[in-house]
Amino acid sequence: QVQLVESGGGLVQAGGSLRLTCTASGNMFSIFAMAWHRQAPGKQRELVATIHTQTPGSTNYADSVKGRFTISRGSARNTVYLQMNTLKPEDTAVYYCNAIGATAGVSYWGQGTQVTVSS
Repeated sequence: QVQLVESGGGLVQAGGSLRLTCTASGNMFSIFAMAWHRQAPGKQRELVATIHTQTPGSTNYADSVKGRFTISRGSARNTVYLQMNTLKPEDTAVYYCNAIGATAGVSYWGQGTQVTVSS
């Protein structure tokens, strides 16, 4: 089992920055990748960024956030960050941390943190 706790959300003006933190506990040896997703009101949850745990330099981003968001891992290896720069009102959503297991179908989720970008 893996437990995930997100923090760092809040209210920011357009053009500003926020850094989200996901702190994981439990059996992280079974985790293949970490990801951030978001869900805006009335919309489906979408994948924002992923980082592979075995090759931390391997990252992927949604086209909508490329060049503005950066996913990274902390030195403690149980922490994942999402640095969000040049925020736009359309980035407003609940952001969720996701741990993807090496075993197919195994996935863990945090409770989410609200990010609101005002225009």
